[in-house]
Amino acid sequence: MSDAYASIQSRIRAAALAAGRAADAVTLVAVSKTQPWDHIAPVLDAGQRVFGENRVQEALGRWSERRQGLELRLIGPLQTNKVREAAAFFDVIETLDRDKLARALADEIQARGKAPRLFVQVNTGEEAQKAGVAPGEADAFVGRCRALDLPVEGLMCIPPAEDDPAPHFRMLGQIAARNGLEKLSMGMSGDFETAIACGATSVRVGSALFGHRG
Repeated sequence: MSDAYASIQSRIRAAALAAGRAADAVTLVAVSKTQPWDHIAPVLDAGQRVFGENRVQEALGRWSERRQGLELRLIGPLQTNKVREAAAFFDVIETLDRDKLARALADEIQARGKAPRLFVQVNTGEEAQKAGVAPGEADAFVGRCRALDLPVEGLMCIPPAEDDPAPHFRMLGQIAARNGLEKLSMGMSGDFETAIACGATSVRVGSALFGHRG
């Protein structure tokens, strides 16, 4: 597992340099969702400190006792009834995608006086089964989030599996640039080097790092 970790890190650095960027310009988010602990532990021991989880309860169970020194990101859909727990536990929530959720997060952040960093999820392929705001609605949605004083720092997308991901990544970069957002969470195990070439600042890698889930 640590060999896979070293290989992924090396590929990320090489892709960044090939794109004319700094070797350390891209953060690896290790997608630990549903992985058994014996797959995660060697990656943690090798020095990985940023992990992505899909579900609030699963993350609480896995990381509550191991929270020190880590950055935890919610990369799965967030239900409004889980906002309090998510805002308290995660450093970053990457799946802000609708007004009801934005208002719930704004209320919780105001009550707590502390905010996770936020990414707006954009459904670049406009797939009915996927979460995320439509590309044509993203600018207005970012504006409404800012009007609620939400600390939106970037965008996230998951391109359609059957598409060339590069146009989707470039589209996300264009939306971010229009809105003055510097962070782009895009690219997974099969396409993270393409994402880095298109400007990703973080990539979400699971199966290439941990092996396929059972």
